[in-house]
Amino acid sequence: MLKKSFLALGVPFLLSATTLPELFSALKNHAQTKSDEMLVQQAKAAQKMADSKLYPTVNLFAKYDYYTTASGMIPVPPNDLLAMVKEPKIAQPFSQNILREGANFTMPVFVKSIFTISDKAEKMQKSAKAKKRINLLKNEAIIVGSNANYLYLQELKKSLNLKKKSLLETQKTIRIKVNNGRAPLSALYKIDDGINQIDIAKNSIALQKEKIVNSIRSLTGITLKEPIKMSETIDSITSDEIKSLQPLKLKIEANKLDIQAQKEKLYPSVIAYGNYTFSQANAYNNSKNTNEEYGNVGVVVNIPIFAMDRYEDINRAEIQLRSDDTQYQKLQEELSSKAQMLRNSLPLLKNSIKLSQKSIENKKKLLKIAKVNYTSGRLSTEEYLRYEDDVVSASAKLYKTEAQKWQTLMELAVIYADNIEEIVQ
Repeated sequence: MLKKSFLALGVPFLLSATTLPELFSALKNHAQTKSDEMLVQQAKAAQKMADSKLYPTVNLFAKYDYYTTASGMIPVPPNDLLAMVKEPKIAQPFSQNILREGANFTMPVFVKSIFTISDKAEKMQKSAKAKKRINLLKNEAIIVGSNANYLYLQELKKSLNLKKKSLLETQKTIRIKVNNGRAPLSALYKIDDGINQIDIAKNSIALQKEKIVNSIRSLTGITLKEPIKMSETIDSITSDEIKSLQPLKLKIEANKLDIQAQKEKLYPSVIAYGNYTFSQANAYNNSKNTNEEYGNVGVVVNIPIFAMDRYEDINRAEIQLRSDDTQYQKLQEELSSKAQMLRNSLPLLKNSIKLSQKSIENKKKLLKIAKVNYTSGRLSTEEYLRYEDDVVSASAKLYKTEAQKWQTLMELAVIYADNIEEIVQ
């Protein structure tokens, strides 16, 4: 597992210093992350809907029926009906206008697919949660990587400013020599062009900075005015499980359950049902008000004999499983190879940083010597400017390598689904 890293928090000269934890906190409350949370909520709702099918369905009802001829309020056994016909004073439960109230229910006793669909929904909910976490890690990695590039641009700008300061000092000396006829005017033009090239480079840096600031702002809503200083100490990386594939792995498990559920829909199902009705009307034979109660409870067994759509659902689910499983194998191979490459790159990048730091020290020393030689006329303007360029080039290489190191670390963190907030504090 990735070792913990440490971060120098804040920028002291800002009125309200921004830290990476603040950026991470803002990310969690930003629309980018909330949209992933909505997918989790939708998955939870789907699971609850699946579980709800295990409960009875109960309905209350009230209805009014008008018939063109007298109809029965309830079924009447023949023997009871004969007695009613013989005695006209008895109100017969027949009428043209009947008001009915009551309740009915249905309840699954055995429907195997319901339990499997519930298990599938639970897997999909876990997949949505895992995907939300991976997406959060990806965005946190973008923030850290963008901040590393911001640091690179800031340090590069500092190097350019130092070069410009050095050239401006040299320009004063050359201008005096040109005025005294001790140096050609072309030397002054070359120094002027060198200063102009620095300003062009700084303008390019400003454009790149705006893109970086915008990428962080789009994820957090915060406009970073200065990059955040970062430092890390990593001894080794021991992670070997590609946890970033967890959402897809859980989805595959859900697909397997989906196939099982579609097959189980071909099983016999047992449903309990019941009904209670209270009817009121004026009897058709004597217009007396009468009411009757009528109810029933039963169990029905449904056995699918021919349901072509069910077989098509099974086929669809199997195709989806094969598709996701192929995608999983492909991504696993790609990420395994990429992770190995990144892990091998880390020590090389750290070694490059050390070598670049030593190179900068040497090139600065050479620049001092070159400046003395140039002032004394023992070095041409082109040769002198190359020494100035060498210092900036070496500094740019160092800062760029440091940015690559952070980006490599973040890519590994996402692949292994490590906690970036612990890696970068």
